[in-house]
Amino acid sequence: MSKRVLIVDDSALVRKQLRELIETLSFEIDLAKNGQEAIDKATAENYDVITMDINMPILDGLSAVKVIMEKNPTPILMISSLTTESADTTIEALELGAIDYIGKPGTMNIGKVENSEDIIRKVRSLSRIPKRRLRKSSRRPAVRERPKVEKSTGGDSRDVKKVVMIGSSTGGPGLIEQICASLPREYPHPVCVVQHMPAQFTAAFAGRIDRVSQLPVHESANNMELLPGNIYIAKGGVHLHFAKKVSGKIVLREGKDKKDQFFQPSVDEMFASALDIFSGEQLMGVLLTGIGDDGADGMVALKRAGAYTVGESEETATVYGMPKEAFERGGVVEQLPFSKIPKTVATFR
Repeated sequence: MSKRVLIVDDSALVRKQLRELIETLSFEIDLAKNGQEAIDKATAENYDVITMDINMPILDGLSAVKVIMEKNPTPILMISSLTTESADTTIEALELGAIDYIGKPGTMNIGKVENSEDIIRKVRSLSRIPKRRLRKSSRRPAVRERPKVEKSTGGDSRDVKKVVMIGSSTGGPGLIEQICASLPREYPHPVCVVQHMPAQFTAAFAGRIDRVSQLPVHESANNMELLPGNIYIAKGGVHLHFAKKVSGKIVLREGKDKKDQFFQPSVDEMFASALDIFSGEQLMGVLLTGIGDDGADGMVALKRAGAYTVGESEETATVYGMPKEAFERGGVVEQLPFSKIPKTVATFR
């Protein structure tokens, strides 16, 4: 039986472009021009994937996501332009239950061909997600924003004894948020996160995490010092690398050479760079839900060096791609359902 996709966009041109791309997968296509029409169709029928625009007349995409994920949870792919405003809204949509996002056809900074390939890849991947893996938005764990207090950013990178590194892609932002929100104020280690996102999105994502975390949260920057008890979200468009200065201080470096990686930032790049600076026993690597295999080879290298590596198990991973590859290649010390991962990170010593 053919997969069914609902394309929601008020632009006839975008609907046409998306239809032409998705039809190459031999999927059945249905169309909606606004959020209300999307709700009417998505609650009356079952679709395997919904692509959802943000700004539309009558009812916007964010409101539509909330209702659809409450009434008939469906894998939703947000269609976002690369603006700060769209990034903030897209992050909110992911919190409401949308699984991933794409740039409007031909608008991504990696170019039109790559953007088209990314759209096809994500639609195909989301169409394979079992409905049982989706959580109704009303049942998603609530992550409350912390009252605004002065967070301590003190310390010295020469005091860093251990480092936690987390990699994720499709389905990951909400999980990263839960992990970071669960860490206690006195958490002793720096936490470095690679979530596949372009630069405009990682700034918004870091801001969101900072509002729910007791620890200071930063979007990574060149020569930023790696401090105990701080969280670093890898900046989009560059790899997150580590370097040690003559003084012994450890800083973050921007790897601008994409190399042969599909993603930038890449989880593999972060893992490999950490092993240049730290011993395996100092490192914890966590690989969560995501399409593809980014991070799998890095997990193997970490484990061989003596690091503690954790992969999300198939029972909870929205997309069991990245953690599956790491597990099958022998890079996982412990495979856990996501419900056990925040505590595992919080108690790492």
